[in-house]
Amino acid sequence: MNQVVDIPWWQLTLFLSVLVVPLYINHKFKLGLGREGGMAVGRMLLQLTLVGIYLNTLFALDSLWLNLGWILLMVVVGAHSITGKSHMPLKRVMLPVAIGLVLVVIPLLGVMLMALIRPEPILGARYMIPLAGMLLGNSLGANVIALQRLGASFKERAGEYEGALALGAKPTIAAADFVRESLAAAQGPILATTATTGLVTLPGMMTGQILGGADPIVAIKYQMVIMVAVLVMTSVSAAVTLSLALPRLVTETGRVNLCS
Repeated sequence: MNQVVDIPWWQLTLFLSVLVVPLYINHKFKLGLGREGGMAVGRMLLQLTLVGIYLNTLFALDSLWLNLGWILLMVVVGAHSITGKSHMPLKRVMLPVAIGLVLVVIPLLGVMLMALIRPEPILGARYMIPLAGMLLGNSLGANVIALQRLGASFKERAGEYEGALALGAKPTIAAADFVRESLAAAQGPILATTATTGLVTLPGMMTGQILGGADPIVAIKYQMVIMVAVLVMTSVSAAVTLSLALPRLVTETGRVNLCS
């Protein structure tokens, strides 16, 4: 197969001119999103450039401890982002989220690298970092949905929760239906994506490998591995997060604390 075709920087700069179209739509319909959209694109370009430079250094050094440190940083940033976007108290929820991510991503990475892909070196940065990024990145949305739904249930169905407490149920038992529904909501998007992969969508990893010159069958095998791993990552991490966060959000007497 052919090697990946590089894109010259000047051509990439010219391609960015297509952003004129959404800018025109924003102006035409008076959406007021011009500044926000410009900042989003600017941040994306700067962050990707810096990450590309950093990854080149990371791949060159290929230090196991540096790789693990980078994954830990991704977990911390991801946990902070999940907590913030779900509007949950940072001090109460961030640690459960981080634990939920770590408890799943490390074993999954171990199985994928040591038992399945087995690259050389087996814990090299070129495989470890991108795989960890895909797993963590795809689990962010599921965890946000799970926590948002849990918080909304406590607010919208307070009477149901308080009624269960009045009948003698423990707080975690009284909120069991809320947790169950939150987990179901969190898994909805990834299940829909999994069911339509290959028919409606061609995922980024498979497309990237094909563009990079890989055999389509090989790319499909990798995509199958990633889809299964992401499904496990999202479901288990959300379950662990809710299980650990719930006792920190309700007191022994049943009082709900969704404030910082």
